Amino acid sequence: MLVTATGPASVEDAWQRYVLPALWPLWAPQIRTVRLATGTPDDPLVPGVRGTVLGPPPLRVPFRILAADDAGHRWAWRVGLGPLGVTMEHGVDPGPAAVGCTAWVRIRLPGPLAAPYAPLARLALRRLVAG
Repeated sequence: MLVTATGPASVEDAWQRYVLPALWPLWAPQIRTVRLATGTPDDPLVPGVRGTVLGPPPLRVPFRILAADDAGHRWAWRVGLGPLGVTMEHGVDPGPAAVGCTAWVRIRLPGPLAAPYAPLARLALRRLVAG
């Protein structure tokens, strides 16, 4: 399932908010804080980084960064454990007519399983590209 949002933020501004875990709580309402196994949430994402996303109590979800392409404005992670985990690919592209940007997430789950998360993902993406 692909979820997108377009807004006035520049590609670079949205990308910085996407790639710095310390900034995730500013635009993702389901995230309260991020804890990393190594480094700090102020460090840009790199493949192999592991951590935990903390949401409203008692939500604590482990994750591992699978890919991060700064030049291409793309990154991917595996969130959750074992068969309950989900892979999500993220990116930021120039907006229509090179104005603003479009952020997206591809949720690698069958549609019926991803559908309940789509409205929350859309809200978060709208906040990400708001500028």
